[in-house]
Amino acid sequence: MSILPTAKTAPRPHLADLTVLTYGATKIGKTTMCSKAENALFLATEPGLNALDVYQTPIQSWDDLLTACAEIGEGKHPFKTVIIDTIDNAYKFCTDYILKKFKVEHESDLGYGKGYAIVNNEFQRVLTKLAFLPYGLFLVSHAKEIEIETRTGKYTRIVPTLPDKARKIVMGMVDMVLFCDLELTPGENGEPVMRRVIRTKPSLYYEAGDRTGRMPETIDLDFRKFLDAFNAAVAPLKPKPATDKPVTKKAEEETNQ
Repeated sequence: MSILPTAKTAPRPHLADLTVLTYGATKIGKTTMCSKAENALFLATEPGLNALDVYQTPIQSWDDLLTACAEIGEGKHPFKTVIIDTIDNAYKFCTDYILKKFKVEHESDLGYGKGYAIVNNEFQRVLTKLAFLPYGLFLVSHAKEIEIETRTGKYTRIVPTLPDKARKIVMGMVDMVLFCDLELTPGENGEPVMRRVIRTKPSLYYEAGDRTGRMPETIDLDFRKFLDAFNAAVAPLKPKPATDKPVTKKAEEETNQ
């Protein structure tokens, strides 16, 4: 039996089918925005949800995360969106788990490149399994500035605080990278006002991206407005319901009378 496809894969026009990385400065509103997602469950790897009325499972180790993921995978729950807050701590827990498993103090103790490969393979395995479940997946990270040096000079770029290897894994699997930022806009009296926004398009100066290619470049940092923008962007991708009913022989005879 052939395993090759016979039809194209349809676009995924529902947010619950996607994996999203959301990052930005501390206290800018990333967690609050994610908390408005449909039937959200937080896998909380750090404190910070005390001011929010949310469902959360405290995650203090990789074993905790594995247990939570197994229960989520069983599907015996009402949740439709899973939020790992923060994915940075999840990666640290994964590293600690591997070091403890192999009874070493550092990844390099396992030989050149081997320890890092084992950690990254485990991290990617679990994230990929979560991403394939029929739930939306939001990964939350903080932001940091790094200096990029080119042949023509240096410039500053804002990226998630994940370690490089983990960031490459996450960037390769997510459908959207949302950068939560502050933007100066003129107020009613002409005075500048700070506006909290989501940036969705790639830039030289920060990480962002949207695989639909249809999202606005800038959206207010508000889940409802983000969802409205997403639904408008994917509306052309959704299959149209059939409007023509099949004509039966009886219906054709009645029409001709």
